[in-house]
Amino acid sequence: MEKMTNFFTSIMRKYLPDPFVFAIGLTILTFILALIIEDISFLNLTTSWGDGFWNLLAFTTQMAVILAMGYVLATAPITDRFLNKIATMVHTPKAAIIVATLVGGIGSYLNWGFGLVIGGIIAKKLALKVKGVHYPLIIAAAYSGFTFYGLGLSASIPILISTPGHFLEENMGLIALSETIFSLPMILTTIFLLITLPLFNAMLHPKEAKNVKEIDPALHADTKKLKINVLGEDNTFAHKINNSRILSYTIGALGIIYVVIHFANGKSLDLNILNFMVLFLGIILLGTPAKYTEHLSDGIKTVSGIILQFPFYAGIMAIMAASGLVDTISQVFVDISTEHSLPFWGLISSFFINFFAPSGGGHWAVQGPFMIEAAKELGASLGETSMSVMLGNAWNDLVQPFWILPALALSRLKLKDIMGFLVMIMFYVGIVYIVATLAWSYLG
Repeated sequence: MEKMTNFFTSIMRKYLPDPFVFAIGLTILTFILALIIEDISFLNLTTSWGDGFWNLLAFTTQMAVILAMGYVLATAPITDRFLNKIATMVHTPKAAIIVATLVGGIGSYLNWGFGLVIGGIIAKKLALKVKGVHYPLIIAAAYSGFTFYGLGLSASIPILISTPGHFLEENMGLIALSETIFSLPMILTTIFLLITLPLFNAMLHPKEAKNVKEIDPALHADTKKLKINVLGEDNTFAHKINNSRILSYTIGALGIIYVVIHFANGKSLDLNILNFMVLFLGIILLGTPAKYTEHLSDGIKTVSGIILQFPFYAGIMAIMAASGLVDTISQVFVDISTEHSLPFWGLISSFFINFFAPSGGGHWAVQGPFMIEAAKELGASLGETSMSVMLGNAWNDLVQPFWILPALALSRLKLKDIMGFLVMIMFYVGIVYIVATLAWSYLG
């Protein structure tokens, strides 16, 4: 296993470009494929690409907000104390890898933005504390927990199709969460992966000390203490109101009341209410407006890559939709599908399509309509088919450079440093998802 990991790591270090370069290259590749395979002119394709460049602007904002506010939650004093307490109980490199995977996985299951950040933070703490930890691996292990988002409370496709008014409601109706993420097969898959993935990651740790690259403490020392934004001296009205706990707790309580009313009225969980809850929970945990804005300004640094690259992926998705390339890709798999095998091929096709459309919601917008029509035609389960697309998305995210950006920002590593490990993890998680999908389709 170590030889395989070293092989993939060597390949990635030699040939894998930075994420932004990857996005540009993928745009050009998609453009060329669309021109060659589909009957569309260069001018029409260019127009579709440019017109679609900002189609996901609202969704980009939602993603950036949830990640930045997830950072605030993950760096709140109460969270930091909890993570420090966990770190003090870990003493060996393999135990550190296991804990980083669990924290990243559980955090991502609860909320993907929270999980992305808290996984990276605990990984850094453990790397600084536990001697002999291979730093690129522990960052990769913490990031690997991101795959649990596809099984968890912020899984975009299951949440979307359970929400009244979603764009495919006329074709498929509403699919309850009990038929997707809360179905027995998916719950069992989550438990199994939560137990085995940390152990698998620990097995990837280099055996020889000469192959271990430890964290550079000087590079990650906390050289800046939190500064509170004040206007004037400590005894001024401005300082007092900036640091007022009463204001934070009052607006936080109002936010909690709204959330209770939201669910009491039968409304469902969606990205907006998720962001709302994360925002007001963060305000309460930080205690004062000044502390919240200070933490948020640090968190915004982790989303710069997303803000830059998301429009390029929106353009890629526009190329695929306008040219019919996504339909062609999906049709290849659907043509060989049966009622029971459709979810499996949905998983496989989703994995490849996610390179071009890494957003779960945007991914569903281009692949969902075709998969649902195929499921209805073949008599396949709509819930299983939809969940297979979600799993393919979460599986591919392990090696999709776009979502690794926050982990790279926190760790100060390069993509090529951790991708070799993520390729190995991708193979293992893929086996789990394939077996789970087939078992659900044929035995469920």
